[in-house]
Amino acid sequence: MTRALLAVLAVLLAAPMALAQSAGYRIQPGDQLAITVLEDDTLNRQQLVLPDGSISVPLAGTIRASGRSVESVESAIADRLASNFAVRPSVFVSVVSVDETYGTFPVYVMGQVATPGMVEVEPGTTLLQAIALAGGLDRFAATKRIQLRRTDATGQERLYLFNFNAVERGSAITSMITLREGDVLIVPERRLFE
Repeated sequence: MTRALLAVLAVLLAAPMALAQSAGYRIQPGDQLAITVLEDDTLNRQQLVLPDGSISVPLAGTIRASGRSVESVESAIADRLASNFAVRPSVFVSVVSVDETYGTFPVYVMGQVATPGMVEVEPGTTLLQAIALAGGLDRFAATKRIQLRRTDATGQERLYLFNFNAVERGSAITSMITLREGDVLIVPERRLFE
């Protein structure tokens, strides 16, 4: 009985912090969740949200957590556990830590940009967006000769050329270049009469 009271007290003290963390927040892969079941402390645990967006809870099985609110996950766990208890269990879920880098990957921007170096981008980021993230082109950039260097799965490097001037003039981009992990963008310096 005292263990149950201590668990209730711990949950009540942690609740304001959990609500502040999770207000409007959608759980994502890589997040660490704390799961508390008041009726059975053997089910209490910290659980990592897997890359496929699921968590595994004893007696409840696999539950999709990614993209859902904390309250929605609490309800789903309680619903799954209900058949194992005389009354619907009280389940509390809080976000212990957030993986802010999940889903991002590094690309490298060199040469005539405002801030060269590594840039963390999300899947679907284009070459133009990466240039913008690097602060844009500087006044000495050779805008017709921007290079994308990409190493494929076999280890062979491929070179793609990009003409920013044509895009700036409104030309249609027939194939927008979407970046991949490890891509290197090189913005060379403009030549004398270029």
